[in-house]
Amino acid sequence: MSRHGQVRQASRLQQRLEALNTVRELAEGILPGPELQAVYEVLERASSRRSLSAGHTVVGFFGATGSGKSSLFNAVSNTSLATAAARRPTTSAPLAGIWGEQDSGPLLDWLDVQERHVLPAVPGLASEDSGLILLDLPDFDSTAVANREIVQRLAGMVDVLVWVLDPQKYADAAVHHGFLRPMASHGAVTLVVLNQIDKLNDVDAAAVMASLEGILDRDGLGGVTVLGASAVTGAGVGEVRGAIERVVTQRDAVTRRLSADVDRVAAGLTAASGTGEARGVKGSATARLAAELATAANVPVVVDAVARSYRLESARRTGWPAVRWLLRFRADPLRRLNLGRKDVRPDLNRTSLPAAGAPERARTDAAVREFADTASEGAPGPWRASIRNAAREGREQLPDALDQAIAGTDLKASRRPAWWMLFNVLQWTALLLAAGGLGWLGILALLAYFQMPVPDVPRTEGWPWPTLMVAGGVGLGIALGLLGRIISGWAARVRARGAGRRLRAAVAAVANQRIVAPVDAGIKRLRDFNAALKDARS
Repeated sequence: MSRHGQVRQASRLQQRLEALNTVRELAEGILPGPELQAVYEVLERASSRRSLSAGHTVVGFFGATGSGKSSLFNAVSNTSLATAAARRPTTSAPLAGIWGEQDSGPLLDWLDVQERHVLPAVPGLASEDSGLILLDLPDFDSTAVANREIVQRLAGMVDVLVWVLDPQKYADAAVHHGFLRPMASHGAVTLVVLNQIDKLNDVDAAAVMASLEGILDRDGLGGVTVLGASAVTGAGVGEVRGAIERVVTQRDAVTRRLSADVDRVAAGLTAASGTGEARGVKGSATARLAAELATAANVPVVVDAVARSYRLESARRTGWPAVRWLLRFRADPLRRLNLGRKDVRPDLNRTSLPAAGAPERARTDAAVREFADTASEGAPGPWRASIRNAAREGREQLPDALDQAIAGTDLKASRRPAWWMLFNVLQWTALLLAAGGLGWLGILALLAYFQMPVPDVPRTEGWPWPTLMVAGGVGLGIALGLLGRIISGWAARVRARGAGRRLRAAVAAVANQRIVAPVDAGIKRLRDFNAALKDARS
């Protein structure tokens, strides 16, 4: 691959890793822990491997007991290191053959490979400074737990995996189900070698190779390179060397391996998450939710109280002064609900509205559930559950939040319209007029009673002025009272409608804060997750 192609591939890998990290952050608390842990491990491994030597390609030889893995390692590397390793005190430790010692130390430290051998050039495989690191590993079916752990750890760390199989156990489920099938996305950095073909004749060798390729195809590794070789006779060893040399020469095995890791965990996340997008928050659903919450929060009761309070206060301010004082004994509907007061902090005030009973709670629950179900429709299972949980959590905070919103809404109850003052002046004028007439008539009556001269009173159309004053004052008071009632009823409805709008707006704000916003955030989180996962997948 050209230098430009390598840079472009590495840049694309960086973008995918960043997207994968975004996916992990968005999926925290929603998707199962094992899938997220696998993502975290890939991100950590990618960060570590990319910070180490990019000039080395690590090729690991994996195989079962009796597959001739170590013998093939010796044949390919043109050494007897693996044979010597069998006589070492610690046979479970991996062994490294190195072509190009410079900068390999930190990489081998990260791999935790302690036994290292710098090797001379091998024609068809590597020059002295080609940057190849060939690992001979313990048997993956070893009875020693430590050996299996080493194999599993390094299978997730090396750049290229060479699986060495033999004609007797090439179809063993342990290697296919335990290693090859889970690594199906790593075909670009996987090489399968059927060793010991010298034990088969040409017909049987062809049949076994065909069978192996069929099994690998079912494992998801249909395009992987499969070679036959014999460490004893040397047959096919050159082809194995050539395949490894091509990988090393291309200088992109690290990127390919990490890209395959991203593919694997991204596929796991897709399976755990499911596919699909949520329907989303619609204006009509939000309006229905706010309307249901307004009813459950007794907004109609408060609106009715506003109207009745206005009519009562109007009667107190504009009614016949002689009897209006009796209205002082009637309780103000808003005060009974602990509303409309200006002498308390709205954020600390609470209403005296009746506590929500079972029907109101059921209505609220149904409204919240319907809203969440509608908004989350189409979302995959875990995400839909998360969106519903967000709505349920907000539902628990609704009663207190709604009560405080109603208590903090300005109902304009303290506003005194100008017509009250006008009617009040006219009513007192009418009362004073009637009282003046009555006083005048009383004086005339007293003068007549004591047989004193009674002066003539002015008349209009034959009617004495004192009588006209009484009749006019009383008539004006009655007329003002009736007109005041008409105006009060109309104004009360206007004020109640205004209070209703403000109350419903306050309830809608609570619904948006406690239910709509969390649900919308969950939907946006899913949308961002799907977009990031799409970027992470190749």
